[in-house]
Order: sequence, then C-alpha cells, then structure tokens
Amino acid sequence: MMDNNMYDGQAMFAPPAADFQGPSAPPASMFDSVPGYEGTVAGGEGGFLPPPMPAYPVPQPEPGPHQPHWNIPSISEDTARDAFVRFASSKCCYSAAPAKDGAITSMEAFNAYRYRLETFTESRSTKWKQEPYHGQPLDAFTQPPPGPWDIPAKSPTFFVDDKQVIKVPNTSSLKSCHACMGMGRKPCKDCVGAGNKVCWICNGSGFRHGDVRCDHCGGRGRENCSHCHGQGSKQCDTCHGKRQLLVYIKLTVKWTNNTDNCVVGQSSGLQLDNLSKVSGEELFKDTQYMVYPVTGFPDDTVVNTAQRLVGEHQNKFCQNSRILQQRQTIELIPVTKVTYSWKGKSHVYFVYGNEFRVSADNYPATCCCTVM
Repeated sequence: MMDNNMYDGQAMFAPPAADFQGPSAPPASMFDSVPGYEGTVAGGEGGFLPPPMPAYPVPQPEPGPHQPHWNIPSISEDTARDAFVRFASSKCCYSAAPAKDGAITSMEAFNAYRYRLETFTESRSTKWKQEPYHGQPLDAFTQPPPGPWDIPAKSPTFFVDDKQVIKVPNTSSLKSCHACMGMGRKPCKDCVGAGNKVCWICNGSGFRHGDVRCDHCGGRGRENCSHCHGQGSKQCDTCHGKRQLLVYIKLTVKWTNNTDNCVVGQSSGLQLDNLSKVSGEELFKDTQYMVYPVTGFPDDTVVNTAQRLVGEHQNKFCQNSRILQQRQTIELIPVTKVTYSWKGKSHVYFVYGNEFRVSADNYPATCCCTVM
C-alpha cells in the first residue's frame, strides 16, 4: 500500500489562510497629498464640489412679456361624440349605445394651465481611481493640478442630460498594488494556497472499495485544485498581475436637466392626474441664464406657482452645481365638460388635451365579464 503522504505534485497541507483580500484601497495618507484635492474620496461616486464664486457680475433675469388670456373655444359636438365613441369602444365591458345615441345637452369649456420650469445644471465630483499599470505616463507633482472647476469640459447641449469623465492632469502616480502586496498573485481561496484538495471520490483515503486504488487521484488522496490549476495562487484581480497600479484623480462632469411640472387653474372637476398625460397649446416660453418668475399672467395660480418654483430651483441648485440655463413654459390644456342624457338620466364626461382623451367615471352601460 502506498503512503498517501508521499507523492509527486504541488505543495500540499499548507496552513489555512484566513483572508487573502488585503486592503481595499491604497493608504489613506496619499489621498490628501494633491494640492487642491484634499478630501477627495476613494471609490464610490465621490463628493460634489460647490462651484467657485463667479469673477464677474451674474446677469440678472428680466421679466418676460405680459401674456393675454387665451380661451380655447369649445370643441364641436361631433368631435366630442367621436371621442366618446372611441373611448367606449376601447373598453371591453362598455356598450357603445350611450356614446352613440345619448343626447348631448350642454358643453362647457374650461382652461387648465401647465407651468413647467427647467433648470439645466453642471455639477462636478472627484474621486481617486486606480488601474493596472502598463506604461501609462506619470505626471504627479510635476506641477500643481488645475482646480476641479478650471478643467475644460465639452460644450453641453442645453436641457439634455449628459456626462463626461476626465482624468485630472498632474495627478497620475505609481503605487505598489495594495491587494497583493506587489506580488502580482494572491493565494487561491478554494484550496487555501495548497494547490490541491482532498479527493472527493475517495475522501482522502487513496482507495475505493477496500484495497482498490482510487482512479481519480491516482491513490494520492488529493487532487489538483481546478480553480488555480494546481499553482496555489491566482493572478491578482486588482493589478492583473502587473504588481503596480496607476493611481489618479477622476473628475466626473454631469449635466442635468432638472424639471418641475405643475397643472394649475383647473376648475372643471376633472382629476389632475388625467391632465398630466396629455399635451396642450404652448402660450409662453422664456429662456434665460436665470429666468424671472412670470408676471402679469391673468391667472394668479400660474403666477404664484412660477414664483415658488423659481425660488426653489435657485436655492436648491446653486449649492452644489452651476446653473447654466433656465426655461419656463406655460401650456393651455383645453378641457370640455359634456353633459348628455341617456334613458332619462343625465350623465357627464370630459374631453381634454390635444389628443381628445375622454374621462367618464360613471358610464351608464357596463357589464361584468366572467371567464369560465
């Protein structure tokens, strides 16, 4: 019988290794070594940096022109009926009879307004990044790096979300890989660095069925580790075996179109949720570096909403970003309340938006469909 402790192959019976992860990042002391970037974090999204105070006076917003009240005339009776018929036909449990044969007794036009404010901002954040070193140029400490808000970025398209990632000049340096201690390889977790494991067929005995030698391990009682191919170690995932890391500061520039919508001046009784799903007629548009709240508009709720949202946006987005442009618009959303008679009873439905959507909460001819 062969001795299970004496055989050719990789090193075996290595002492158990507790954890081969190593530190998760370079030492924290290096993070404060770049002038102007003290406090830049490692990993994560990075902290947003407040923009510097402008060196020139900020242009003041100017009031937009006063807008006359625009009343959309009521839609025709034929348009109202056609919209109602399409609505009823789209419901599997609705009879089309009330929509086709109901007698329209009155039509009343209402105007709802949608106020929209868009604030297009630029924000900047930095964080330390690392990547395997394979000959990239090193420029750290050759001269002070430019400030985060001094680095040129591409010209954005106003009111369109976008992002640009930039390697900060004069911050690239070389560090020994912290994950593998500069070895380029890390002990295999699966075999704990031994390069082999107990044979799962013979459970380490080297024999099967008495004195029959195990075919799987050749009688050794152990088999080479399939994860590291018997080497006992694997290439470091952090440095990809290069042993060194290029460490630098990454600047992320984000352009964001921050939008708030509010439907106001709606007195027809139609639920506001319905109006958020349709379009209207644009009455007013004002685009400036920073807009002035709407004044002189005949509906006070629009004026009050504009003042509130403009103030909220300026207070909110001036803290950690730079406002590049603002745009405010007012849409008129037509709403027609239609009263009709069906089988001696009066009912109501609404036709609203440029799409002639219909809302009829108490449709008089519905049935319950049961699938057997």
